[in-house]
Parts: sequence; structure tokens; C-alpha cells
Amino acid sequence: MDEREIIREMYRKYWRYMIEKDADGLRSLMAKDYYLMHMTGVKQSAEVFLRGLLDGTFNYYSADHDDIEVCIDGDRAEMIGRSRVCAAVYGGRRSTWRLRGDFTLRREQGLWRFASSRASTY
Repeated sequence: MDEREIIREMYRKYWRYMIEKDADGLRSLMAKDYYLMHMTGVKQSAEVFLRGLLDGTFNYYSADHDDIEVCIDGDRAEMIGRSRVCAAVYGGRRSTWRLRGDFTLRREQGLWRFASSRASTY
């Protein structure tokens, strides 16, 4: 599997783990200093975000991926994923969102890890 496909598969796993509420699986994809920037502009560390996932603040039900773009530059990479995600967050009702995730990645000890992500719509 080439490097770009490894990163694409990480993105697919990321959503699978979000749907399954698999915090350990998500941690395995993230750098220690990973952070998420929500559409609302709220910046959260991995642990704060995972707490919200596990306590029901963030509920994900499905994710269908329209496009996953990957650009690699040495030990750094950028990935843009566009997915239709069925979710209910912050006590809102269940809806399908067209979510864009702009991710940065870095290679750590030979393995790719997500360093950050920024969510928006498309």
C-alpha cells in the first residue's frame, strides 16, 4: 500500500472509530499533541474531544466519503476529507452534514499520525 493510500485508510478508520466511540482506536491515529478545531471555532485537545465523544456530546452514526485528497512532503502531509456524516452533536437533532476535514499529519517513528484537524462544511 502506498503512502497516500495508508493516509486515506487512516481517515476511513478515524470515522469508523468515531462511529464506534472507540477512543483507543482514535488515540492510535493521533499524535500526542493532536488537536481538533470545530466548525464553531472551538479548539479541543484529543482528550477533551474524546471525553465529549464518550459522554454523548458528539454522536456519529455513519460516514460516506466523497473524496480524500492527500499531499505528502517528506515526513509531513496534508489531507482533505469530504464526507457526508450523520451526527447529533451538542444536544441537537440527528442530521446529515457535508463535513470537510482538513488534517495535518506527521511521520513519527515510521508511522503516520494525525497532528491536527479543522472541520468545516462543503
